[in-house]
Amino acid sequence: MAHAQQTMPVVGFLGSSSFDLFASAVRAFRQGLSETGYVEGSNVAIEFRWGDGQNDRLPGLAADLVRRQVSVIVAPGSTPAALAAKAATATIPIVFLVGIDPIAAGLVTSLARPSGNVTGVTNINTELVSKRLELLRELVPKATSFALLVNPTSPEITEVVSSDLQPTARTLGLQLHILQASSERDFDTVFATLAQLRVGALVIAPDAFFISRNEQLGALTAHHAVPAITQFREFAAAGGLMSYGGSFTEPYRQVGVYAGRILKGEKPADLPVSNQ
Repeated sequence: MAHAQQTMPVVGFLGSSSFDLFASAVRAFRQGLSETGYVEGSNVAIEFRWGDGQNDRLPGLAADLVRRQVSVIVAPGSTPAALAAKAATATIPIVFLVGIDPIAAGLVTSLARPSGNVTGVTNINTELVSKRLELLRELVPKATSFALLVNPTSPEITEVVSSDLQPTARTLGLQLHILQASSERDFDTVFATLAQLRVGALVIAPDAFFISRNEQLGALTAHHAVPAITQFREFAAAGGLMSYGGSFTEPYRQVGVYAGRILKGEKPADLPVSNQ
């Protein structure tokens, strides 16, 4: 038993939020691991590190996993977490899950043959933001003032989403206001500003912080009667107007599959970035 414990591989899980808010994602990740033959506590261990919504903590948490000499680092659901992991090590394999173009973000040089020690999964959620604005406009056709909610501590996502949505808003003849929130304390200010600006509808950026508060944001938009859209159905189920996007949990399962394949000996450079 002692020998088995010493040789058991360890997966480092670098999350930007918290376990409580991403429990379903962790279950999907464990499922993916199990599909490759790895069961936590039996033949693999998982070291969790959570940023609790504070992206500035992620580099230190990534460095801690490197010092722990884990077998592979997974950084699912957060571009800042993926970038922190990549900056922390050039040797330990890394599996990311991001919603933006991983080439543009500097994570890989090719989707088909990632270079170095990094591969992963992308759902390119940012590319659907313009479509979300168009769908929301169809439901509230009389509104001429819209808002985009972004997280300033995720500058990569903020830049991509803002630059994509501005020309779409102009084409639709809409005024677009950019509002920011990086903590739950900011939500009261956001909804007060929406009322002051008389914004007709709200697009919520695909950021890990907002995803982890899907139910809270859904309830708030319902309470303040603000038509809003984001990417996952959990938001709409909690009272938000609508969602448009893919599955929340399936990409995490794929991250687990890739982590298991790497534990079995495959190299990240040989695993193409999976588009979910």
